[in-house]
Amino acid sequence: MELILAVDLAGGLVVHGKSGDRADYRPLTWGIAPSAEPEAYLSALAPRHLYIADLESIQGRVPQDELVRRCAAMVERCYLDRGCRSPAECTAVEGVTPVIGTETAARAIEDLAAYRAGYLSIDIKGGLVLPWGIRPVEMLRRASALSFEGCIILNIGAVGTERGLVREDLEEMRAGYPGRLLYGGGVAGVDDIRLLADAGFDGAIVATAVHHGTVPLEWVRRGRPC
Repeated sequence: MELILAVDLAGGLVVHGKSGDRADYRPLTWGIAPSAEPEAYLSALAPRHLYIADLESIQGRVPQDELVRRCAAMVERCYLDRGCRSPAECTAVEGVTPVIGTETAARAIEDLAAYRAGYLSIDIKGGLVLPWGIRPVEMLRRASALSFEGCIILNIGAVGTERGLVREDLEEMRAGYPGRLLYGGGVAGVDDIRLLADAGFDGAIVATAVHHGTVPLEWVRRGRPC
């Protein structure tokens, strides 16, 4: 099972937020973070795998592509959500695995068929998929017919909360999609990592729990639970 460190970038810094309230995100300077400067931050934490959310680009501002390239070069594999609004935007940064978020990628679910690579991020708030308001398992079933390399369940409403996961929800989502499936948002610690593994997920995206010490940093450095 893959363990991936999440990094949100805004204004050239690593920021930390809670529940998807992006206006309130602040530079991440607590926990084990030595600095909110991205390259110093990544040098210290030394993750094997990285998930970057370029919040500037996601919110329709100037993308931080050069900074993203430098960060991606520091890890073995980098997933990048830059708020793609068309397939062409997904190829702007080489050397990364593009993440196509439902929040920004298409007006209609059918439009997702235009994307031929990368991971589909099923962005959830209030238990429903943005922007269409359907259940995650329904979106996963639809994604089974699309050409993505895999899917990410991203519970935006739970980001930074460490609220924990529910076994029944995970099992239902896993049963709805046959391909690679990652999970991010609200992972509270080692017990949740084990829940995800037991449910058959292929990876977990973590951040806050690492800074609170409930997911060992060594696991993130190895890129898998130990």
